[in-house]
Amino acid sequence: MEIFWQTIAHYNSWSWIYQLIIVGIGILLSVLLFYRPRTWVKNSMKCYLAGVYLWLSIAYYYFDCGIRAYNGVMALIWALLALVWIWDLKTGYTTFNRTHKYDKLAYLLLAMPFVYPVISLLRGLTFPMITSPVMPCSVVVFTLGIMLLFSEKINLFLILCLTHWSVIGLTKTYYFNIPEDFLLSSASVPALYCFFKEYYANYTHQETKPSRKTVKNLLILFCSGIGLILLVTLVKTVFIHSA
Repeated sequence: MEIFWQTIAHYNSWSWIYQLIIVGIGILLSVLLFYRPRTWVKNSMKCYLAGVYLWLSIAYYYFDCGIRAYNGVMALIWALLALVWIWDLKTGYTTFNRTHKYDKLAYLLLAMPFVYPVISLLRGLTFPMITSPVMPCSVVVFTLGIMLLFSEKINLFLILCLTHWSVIGLTKTYYFNIPEDFLLSSASVPALYCFFKEYYANYTHQETKPSRKTVKNLLILFCSGIGLILLVTLVKTVFIHSA
């Protein structure tokens, strides 16, 4: 646990100015995507996300987390996710078109990267040993928010990878004392339901077995089960820290 927080502190101590630039570009592109969703803006957002993922792969995992176990694997995963965005840029698969169906949840997700450092400070941590907006889990929740806001046609493979990462984030709440990651894990559950619901509605135009209603109920049951696990984990964490 000590090594985990030491690497975060080292990362924040030298990269905070670059993180501010990255966040500023992300805000600008998000606003442009919202108000002027032209082709060059959509492509710029894909390039931006690919660049941020490569930043996490190289700057965060490969260099700053070199003393952690499996840092090479983590760096490779984020590099591959960056390649997915590059492939998406080339094929135009993700359209980044608004649907207005899940705006409230999307806005909540987009705000969460800024909540991460606030929670760290409220827990009594001090800079640079705090979570920041340009860290893996913060970037995941930002990506989910953008894709949910513009969910007409999304890359489901990328969604599955990112929601799987949120499960990894859940395990870190125990081993590395980072309850901030409950934000990602909790937010990914309703987001996952919305993504699958949207995908199933758009790409299954014929009657299926099981029926659409059955699939919808199974999705609700599955996501409720994950939510219950998150709740139990949170209660146990609070109990352990208060004991």
